[in-house]
Amino acid sequence: MNPHVFREYDIRGVVGQDLTFEFVERLASALGVYYSERGASRVSLGMDARLSSPDFKEILKQGLVSSGIDVVDLGMVPTPVMYFSLFKTDVHGGIEVTGSHNPPDNNGFKIALGKTTIYGEEILKLRRLMEEGRRVGGRGRSRSYDIVPEYVDDIVSRIRPGSRRLRVVIDPGNGVGGAPAMAVCEALGVEAFGICLEPDGRFPNHHPDPTTEEGIAMLRDEVIRLKADLGIGYDGDADRIGVVDARGRTIYGDMITTVLAGEILRERPGAKIIGEVKCSKVFFDEVARLGGVPVMGKVGHSLMKARLAEEQAALAGEMSGHIFFNDRWYGFDDAVYASARLLEILSRRDDPQAVFDALPPVVNTPEIRVECPDDVKFEAVKRFAAYAKERYRDCVDIDGVRFTDKDAWGLVRPSNTQPVIVLRFEAKNSHELSAIEGDTRKRLEEIVRELSGGR
Repeated sequence: MNPHVFREYDIRGVVGQDLTFEFVERLASALGVYYSERGASRVSLGMDARLSSPDFKEILKQGLVSSGIDVVDLGMVPTPVMYFSLFKTDVHGGIEVTGSHNPPDNNGFKIALGKTTIYGEEILKLRRLMEEGRRVGGRGRSRSYDIVPEYVDDIVSRIRPGSRRLRVVIDPGNGVGGAPAMAVCEALGVEAFGICLEPDGRFPNHHPDPTTEEGIAMLRDEVIRLKADLGIGYDGDADRIGVVDARGRTIYGDMITTVLAGEILRERPGAKIIGEVKCSKVFFDEVARLGGVPVMGKVGHSLMKARLAEEQAALAGEMSGHIFFNDRWYGFDDAVYASARLLEILSRRDDPQAVFDALPPVVNTPEIRVECPDDVKFEAVKRFAAYAKERYRDCVDIDGVRFTDKDAWGLVRPSNTQPVIVLRFEAKNSHELSAIEGDTRKRLEEIVRELSGGR
């Protein structure tokens, strides 16, 4: 097995290369042991729209049932719907077969025990069970359950829309978020226009990542063409949100979270709001200004969910578009629910665009992904962190290294899901931005070249 498929908070790899039928069979057996040893006798099982997902889901189902685990088959659903099932059905865990925002030839598995996803050492325990070939016998049962209508109704019941009828474009990127998102919009009285709605694991229109320019270009064009108030995009399994405002500007997850935090803090002053190391300084400053307690955490949906519970925070958000509500929701990342809460805020304003225009102006980059082999990226970031601590006055190393130079800051961290190093930069003006980005790229390239033997 390729050890790099066992990531910090899920299992993910290339279909046919890393993830074969044999691999999934071994994973199913390991999950049977893992769940049985923890008293989990019944789990939910969902999948995204990728071409390999139906076969992988079937192999998992058969393997779990033959291990004595009962399976509630949710069918093709967003990852948040699987999470929802943990709270609304009598299961003890769940699995979503999904490659999330990765290319079409990738797939993976998000795994929950109890009411939250496993990560870190628990993922490695599954790897060890697979390596040992452990199995447990039994005769479980499976049943199909369409939970999506209940999920949609629950979202709608928690939203308090205003009087303004919004004009919105929805783009799930041919992933699985389109149908529930459109149903929520219809129930809330939103005039919604959908593009790329049909689930298609080839992703024929664009890459299913609403945080990249390529992934949001069609949405932006449609927002401008229709003179819409807002454009909302989802990744392949609809646990990440991307937004385009009425001017066609990209609103990243940290700024979406800033808007949502402002509304929550009006009702819950002093509440903790969590961001991660990629989030804009604006996010942390605005949360403090609005009377909240900003908390900086590590990147990763499982890590953020754990931190949300640990801090008893009201809200958490990532720049990548994972947003977690512990306010009128269950604490998991859900792009469709986040959309509904954002629509609630905008529908109460005479001028919805003013909500985004009021955000303090800064110059920043999107998330920059620099390709770097998995066996090099961690050491490269470690060496860059040592360099940054010598050069810059303020460094935070809870997840990679975030460093500050006057009013500018930069971030270098290893991705936990792809063979890349993630960068982000922000400053008061483009000159300061170029300076800190240029210096970072130059030194990082030198380090990677040294570690790669000059290749």
